[in-house]
Amino acid sequence: MWPVMNRWELETDPFRELQQWQRQMNRLFDGGRSVSRAFPAVNLWGNADEVRVAAELPGVDPGKIDLTVTGNTLTIEGERVPEAAGEQDVVYRQERANGRFLRTLRLPFEVDNDKIEALYENGILRITLPRSEESKPRKIQVQA
Repeated sequence: MWPVMNRWELETDPFRELQQWQRQMNRLFDGGRSVSRAFPAVNLWGNADEVRVAAELPGVDPGKIDLTVTGNTLTIEGERVPEAAGEQDVVYRQERANGRFLRTLRLPFEVDNDKIEALYENGILRITLPRSEESKPRKIQVQA
């Protein structure tokens, strides 16, 4: 007699638990750190008046970073040039990615493009994006 499988069993990935276990083991051997695949890694926070972004860009020439804001979308684009290994060198490990990158972030509101500030220091790009006056909530007087 054939085993009866219900719909839930057919839709479930049989390797899901194995993959989850593998991720946990990788995290264990990686010192418990969770690795993000997006580059650059960013933090985004703010308040009702502005949003701030901190992007990790070690080894990137700040003169070759392009920032673009369209509506409520920020784009960070650039290139990280690889370090040159000597002719006799053997590369034993290469974990830092090189090459062109592009990261697009949706902002919580539209910003005032004329007041955006960006500062690159110690491999961190800090961007301050003030909220545009048009996108700020307005109190509307109700007439009776």
